[in-house]
Amino acid sequence: MGQLDNWSGEKENQKNKDDKNKETVLVTGATGFLGEYLVRRLVGKYRVLGLGRNVEKGKKLEELGAIFCQGDFTDRESCQDYFKGVQYVIHGGARSSVWGKWEDFYKDNVMGTNLVAKLCFEQGIRRLVYVSSPSIYTAREDRYNIDENEYELWENRRSGHVDLNYYIKSKKMAERIICQWNERGLETVILRPRGLIGIGDTSLVPRLLRANRGVGIPLFRDGRNLVDLTCVENAALACCLAMTAKEASGEVFNITNGEPLEFRELLEGFLKAAGERPHYRKMPFGLLFWTAAGLEWIYRKFKLPGEPSLTRYTVCTLGFAQTLNMNRARDILGYEPEKRLKDAVREYGTWWRNEQKNEQKNEQKHRESVKVG
Repeated sequence: MGQLDNWSGEKENQKNKDDKNKETVLVTGATGFLGEYLVRRLVGKYRVLGLGRNVEKGKKLEELGAIFCQGDFTDRESCQDYFKGVQYVIHGGARSSVWGKWEDFYKDNVMGTNLVAKLCFEQGIRRLVYVSSPSIYTAREDRYNIDENEYELWENRRSGHVDLNYYIKSKKMAERIICQWNERGLETVILRPRGLIGIGDTSLVPRLLRANRGVGIPLFRDGRNLVDLTCVENAALACCLAMTAKEASGEVFNITNGEPLEFRELLEGFLKAAGERPHYRKMPFGLLFWTAAGLEWIYRKFKLPGEPSLTRYTVCTLGFAQTLNMNRARDILGYEPEKRLKDAVREYGTWWRNEQKNEQKNEQKHRESVKVG
């Protein structure tokens, strides 16, 4: 054990020598989907600390050139030391799910964000970049070319409105907390990247592909509603620009690929790339929305495990258009998407097919080993 400790210490000392002239960036949620792409983009130019809880994924971050910091951004004792000597923090860690207990969302997304901002303030961090979500714009209607200021106007107009899920509610509260710390003197930037896609995504596209293989993908209005997505590489680019853009402090930015497509066209592009045929289930929006509302009530009332097969948020996301205005990001951050959506779709489809083949091979090996045993 002593030899391992000595080796790890020597490795760390060498890395410190290599990075001594670089500014340091701490990335929370570094073992997540966006986090890994952030690390890939930052290493080389910066000394990168990746905060997360998954040790196995942490090893991959170290292979990429980051320093893995095992810890929990909701627990001060486990993470506060990592903020020392840091110039920038990108807070990408969050509980991101369409379903769950309010207590969990509040702890991770609200109190966790407040702790991160508080530690940044205490340690004199130069700037905090907070990764929020445009899910806060979601409504039961089409919304086009939404700019960042429309959020407050929309909230005021919808007095008495109930958020579609706890994730949205927690993200709104977290944004208000970030703004409060900015008023106290901490430089902050809020980003709202829309629908991240890319190799490694285990949420957005896989849900649709699984539905396609099962009961079918719900299709409203023949799938003509416009969808705005963001290649995860472009989201990482926006985070890096937000760290250093001079006029960005205190601002909020929408981030997308700027290539809105009809839902059906986009989905069939994914399915074709993944080698699958589309399987739709055309349904009236109202029926499905209130079915989802009923399922949510049952799950909460009887405290059922897992999540409903449909939620109101999912139905609204599939049923209505939402496109974002990126003028502010272009003007202040100098943001221009580097990766095109069609390339991301093609790459994801190839990756998905290979993943499915590997799973089938592993299942076959497992069955053969069971037979032998």
